[in-house]
Order: sequence, then C-alpha cells, then structure tokens
Amino acid sequence: MTNKGAISQFIEKYYLHFNAATVVDAAKAYETQLNNKAKMLVSLAGAMSTAELGKIFSEMIRQKKVHIISCTGANLEEDIMNLVAHSHYKRVPNYRDLTPEQEFELLEKGLNRVTDTCIPEEEAFRRLQQHIYKIWKDADEAGERYFPHEFMYKMLLSGVLEEYYEIDLKDSWMYAAAKANLPIIVPGWEDSTMGNIFASYVMKGALKASTVKSGIEYMTMLADWYSENSEHGIGFFQIGGGIAGDFPICVVPMLYQDMEKTDTPFWSYFCQISDSTTSYGSYSGAVPNEKITWGKLDIDTPKFIIESDATIVAPLIFAYLLDM
Repeated sequence: MTNKGAISQFIEKYYLHFNAATVVDAAKAYETQLNNKAKMLVSLAGAMSTAELGKIFSEMIRQKKVHIISCTGANLEEDIMNLVAHSHYKRVPNYRDLTPEQEFELLEKGLNRVTDTCIPEEEAFRRLQQHIYKIWKDADEAGERYFPHEFMYKMLLSGVLEEYYEIDLKDSWMYAAAKANLPIIVPGWEDSTMGNIFASYVMKGALKASTVKSGIEYMTMLADWYSENSEHGIGFFQIGGGIAGDFPICVVPMLYQDMEKTDTPFWSYFCQISDSTTSYGSYSGAVPNEKITWGKLDIDTPKFIIESDATIVAPLIFAYLLDM
C-alpha cells in the first residue's frame, strides 16, 4: 500500500512513456537521493516566482527537501513582489495577440508583462525599493557587506513589509527560505530590477558597489558549501536554463581541476526541465552526457531531461516528493 497521495498515484498510473515517464523517473530518483541522505540544489530560471511556484516550493523548503537554491535575481525579488502586491497584478490571457501599441499602453500604465502576467511598477518594484534602500544604506554606512539574498532576508525578517502582505505567507518561498536561513546563490544579480536600482544608487554616489557581495564571492561561498556537504552526494535539479543553472554546476570542475581537490565528488543526480531545443551548440539545450566531458557528472550519475513546460512539470514532481 503506497503512502502517496492522489496526485502521486495519478502520475504513477498514467505517466508511463516519453516525457511523462521521465517525470516519474526523475521524481523517484530525487526521492532516492533524499533517502540516501544526499543534499539537493534546485535552480530557478525564467519567471518561476511570478508563476507562483512558491505555493508548493515553500513546502519543499519547510520539509527540507531542498538544501540550497540557485536563482536569477528576478526570481529572488519577484516572489516578494507577489507577496506584497498580488492584488495589483494584471493577468493578460490573450498575451499572444497583443499589438506593439497595446504593449506600450501596458508600459504607460506601469505594468511590466511576464508572459500572461503584468507586475505593477508602483506597488511591487517601488514598494520594495523604499525598504531595501534603507537596509542597503544602513549596511553601507556601517561598512558591512552582504549577499543580495541576505539583504532580502533582512527585509523579510524585519517585518517592514507585513502591512502589505496580500497572500498567505506560507506561499512565499523566499519567506520560507529566510526562516530556514537557506543558502542561496544569485549569479548575475545585477541584471535584476533590484540590481539595476542598486547600480543607479552607486552611480549617484549614494552607495558603494562593494556593499553588495559579488558573483565571485558567491562562487567561493558555493565551493565551501559543496565541500562541506557532499559526504552523501549533492543532486542538481534544474528548472529552465541560463545562468541559474550554468553558474552553480561549474563548482565541481572548479574544485576538482582548478583547486586540485581531486576527492571532490561529481554531482550525484541531475535533472533539467527545459523547453530549449536539444542542441550541442546551446548550453541550456545540451544533453546531460555532454556534462561528463566537463567534469560535472559521472558516467553513472542518474540523468534526466524533461522536455516540457516547467510551470506544469515542477509542481508535479514536488507534489510527488511531498506525498501529495
């Protein structure tokens, strides 16, 4: 008798071939990793926070089924934006039919479109800006330096945003991560909205660039974390492509080849959910075996590519891991 819930039983019964079967295989292999005491890294690309992945990903964090996160700056901030401005978001179901003129009208209304969802400029971006600036400034004046995610943690845990909450706090993955003080890697943070805003303050002379720790420091922090947590293996679960996945997966060959720590284990599991066209010229679309040649995965590392939409697939895999 299985202790799995209805969603898990459904996919085990009906997801039997092709991409569907890979969903189940990848979920079971992820579960095996956890049962073997391996740690798991989850990388978030795209706009998964605006897609409200936090509704289930936050529970993954609370149940300790993810141990470190790598995400884009957009995913870091957009989960908090959804927390404080949800009622001001505008959904555009017919987004494929918009003319350039209609897109410009959204701009003039302060609505920044992410596929079918528009993020409100004033209620989301600027609301965060006024509070994060003070935290940046306090650190700057005290000569303190923190990572981008640490500043976000400080803002969430300080309670300054509580008056704005518009969704159930348990549905915010960033709040769950902050409460757990989960390590997060945010490569390329500078290209996010908050990164752009921070850069503008540096250009105005209001803040020092060094107040926010750099990508190189993120890499060295990840290297230390990997070395300290790889006793039973560390798996890599990648949602989408791009820098959120490319950056952290390189820590293994860096440790092995550049640091000459030849006892560094390969990643013990790899799964990517991607709609990128399979291509050896595209890093995001490369098949997992290519990563063997770069010293990231081993010959017998469990490897999965699910060619599908992450907004559909990721919640199913997480549901399976949460026995739903």
